[in-house]
Amino acid sequence: MSAVKTPLWQRALTHGILILVTLVTLYPVLLVIGISLRPGDQLYSTSLRLIPEGASFHSYYVILFQKPFLLWLKNSLIVSLSVTLIGVALAATSGYAFSRYRFPGHRISLTSFLLTQMFPATMLLLPLYLLLQKVHLLNSLWGLMVVYVTTALPFCVWTMKGYYDSIPRDLEEAALIDGLGPLGAFLRIVLPLSLPALTITALFSFMAAWSEFIVARVILTKADLFTLPLGLEALAGTFQTEWANYAAGSILVSIPVVILFLLLNRFLVSGLTLGGVKG
Repeated sequence: MSAVKTPLWQRALTHGILILVTLVTLYPVLLVIGISLRPGDQLYSTSLRLIPEGASFHSYYVILFQKPFLLWLKNSLIVSLSVTLIGVALAATSGYAFSRYRFPGHRISLTSFLLTQMFPATMLLLPLYLLLQKVHLLNSLWGLMVVYVTTALPFCVWTMKGYYDSIPRDLEEAALIDGLGPLGAFLRIVLPLSLPALTITALFSFMAAWSEFIVARVILTKADLFTLPLGLEALAGTFQTEWANYAAGSILVSIPVVILFLLLNRFLVSGLTLGGVKG
């Protein structure tokens, strides 16, 4: 039985709509790039041209070598990579425990994790601030890491738990028969098969720390501890905003995230879909 061929006008209309949506999506990004290329005498221009007259990369030079951008970058990398490693380690082990074992408080714990996702992180700012104050972790990158791991972990645990549910238990039982212990079966059988879910967990944890602003603004007040979002916010003064430098910094901040998405793209679809289906 031959497949029904889509009429030419329908395909043309579909492609036209997709192209239009793509252009609408890309235009703000291209406009930010254009603002970052503006020379000093056009910083407050209202022109919507993508490439301004006398375009230059001076704002990139300023943001990299005349502003503490590299310090902000170092702080963000320390926080984001630490949160990613800790989040993946805790989510991988906790999700496996919730998937494979039944223990007192199993259902209540899972439900509690789910309920925490109903409330924005800003609602937790006051209790988290008081807790960090008690343990002397205010104005420290360690305190910021604790908060980010705490807020990102429930989603990561649910993601890993759903993916582990889709992996047949027969594989682990076969590994146990072959002489592996429970830990060996987890590390050598289950964990390698969970690479797509681990990728999603790592990416979510990294993004939660890399681009977050409000929590960092409350916890960190020392300029030498600023992460990238806080550093960029410092460019916006009360009476004057360095728009070209601000735009250049925004582009530089987005580059690592774009690279991550390109590198991990092949894992994203399988990690998002298979984890929600119990096989």
